[in-house]
Amino acid sequence: MSEAQSKTEVVDIARDLTAFQQNILVILSEEAMYGLAIKRELESYYDAEVNHGRLYPNLDDLVELDLVEKSELDKRTNQYELTERGRKAVLDRLNWAVGKYVTDESRAGDLRTLVDDALDA
Repeated sequence: MSEAQSKTEVVDIARDLTAFQQNILVILSEEAMYGLAIKRELESYYDAEVNHGRLYPNLDDLVELDLVEKSELDKRTNQYELTERGRKAVLDRLNWAVGKYVTDESRAGDLRTLVDDALDA
């Protein structure tokens, strides 16, 4: 498989993900995390409880799609980490969103401010 085919495949997969799955990928962009930490981040974002029956099947799907890697921290705790394919999926989504949002210089400035604020945090 060529690099171009691989990139197209990742993009196609990423565009079929649910918003919940995409949010998991974004959370894992920061650092590798165990399931409960991902759950807490999602609950903070949604301002609502995220149950295990929703989280873990979605994590398993992302692992199966090779967007997330699962490893064992100890006998009871798994760690999840974004793969290179997962990183490309996040970048594709960001590229699409930015392309839709930035329609003029004013909006480009808004985005620059947002990025600068994130880098200063």
